[in-house]
Amino acid sequence: MEEVLSFTNLILQSLGLNPNMADKLDRFVILLVIALLAFITDIVVRKILVGIVYNIVKKTKNKWDDLFLDKKLLNDLALFAPAVLVYALLPLAFQQEPDILFWSRKFILVFMSILLIITINTSIGIVQKIAEVSQRLKGKTLNGFFQILKIIVSFTGAIIIVSIIIDKSPTTLFAGLGASAAVLMLVFKDTIVGFVSGILLSSNKMLRVGDWITCKKHNVNGVVIEISLNTVKIRNFDNTIITMPPYSLVSDSFQNWRNMQENGARRIMRSINIDMHSVKFCTKEMIEKYRKISLIKDYIDSQEKQFYEYNLQNGIDDSVMVNGMRLTNIGVFRAYLQRYIENQPTIDKNQIYMIRQMEPTENGLPIQIYFFTTKFQWVAYEGVMADVFDHIIAVIPEFDLNVFQNLTSKDIIFNDIKLT
Repeated sequence: MEEVLSFTNLILQSLGLNPNMADKLDRFVILLVIALLAFITDIVVRKILVGIVYNIVKKTKNKWDDLFLDKKLLNDLALFAPAVLVYALLPLAFQQEPDILFWSRKFILVFMSILLIITINTSIGIVQKIAEVSQRLKGKTLNGFFQILKIIVSFTGAIIIVSIIIDKSPTTLFAGLGASAAVLMLVFKDTIVGFVSGILLSSNKMLRVGDWITCKKHNVNGVVIEISLNTVKIRNFDNTIITMPPYSLVSDSFQNWRNMQENGARRIMRSINIDMHSVKFCTKEMIEKYRKISLIKDYIDSQEKQFYEYNLQNGIDDSVMVNGMRLTNIGVFRAYLQRYIENQPTIDKNQIYMIRQMEPTENGLPIQIYFFTTKFQWVAYEGVMADVFDHIIAVIPEFDLNVFQNLTSKDIIFNDIKLT
């Protein structure tokens, strides 16, 4: 190395410089040569080798290598070549100044450590993108896992950088940090709890991006748009964004509508209250009227025959309404609703469907309509439910029944006019 410095000094003197000036400029010239070599190395690696590799990868049929050999990652890797070259050649310029050489090399090592951290984190990000498009890992909540990896890499890199600056072994620093682990756990409590909660959400398949979830306690009713280490973001249907920690979903209950979407069927379960004063046995006139309704004509004929034979065999006097078996308008109405629901074009007949009578209350007799529709999207679903109940409400008077509802001002005024 001394020979290089002496050779440079002799060249400068041969160019006409005096020995004192040559002694001052020889190191500067060597630094310029090192910088020039580093620049040429950077051009060769970045412009030629990286360009060749990048073009070859782009021509392959595989998509994952396009992500992994991203141009930004290749450019970051290319910076190592000139950095290593400068680190190796610096003693040529500062062989007689050990302090300057010592700190210059430390600076380069810190630079390469930072570059290594950036490169590894970039690689983790690319692996994350590959995992997101992978069919085997589709639906897995991996965002938090990759985030914790980046944190570990950055934390380890920071320890290595500090060890380089203070000239201590990284193992010594890690041993010292073990004593303050309790403090670190307190500082990173939310991060640790969030990471564990994210693992639980993923391993139990409780949540993934794109799921529609509801949680009344937190006013959540929307679609999950992001799952990270410390937060879960949900876009509500009113276009507001709710951000909540993952452990809130683990510790509290929430409703996930994914299975409904995957099965392609959504439940409609709604009751309509009938005024019990309008429930009665069917007269012959009522039966003849109901028989004209095509959906229940066969039902009326079948029930009439069955009741007639039963009453005849048991010698029942059917001149009195309460004797024997006979049709009621509420029973005929339920039979009509059953057939009406069965004939709906959007009903999923692989799921349970029924019309059931609920327990009477002070608000009347609830008749519940229960079935699943294949129109599970919100707007289409609401349209199907509205169409069904529009028809039900309109058809109730045809069965001599009344819908129960509280008195309105119109009812009170009408009754006052009748009384006067």
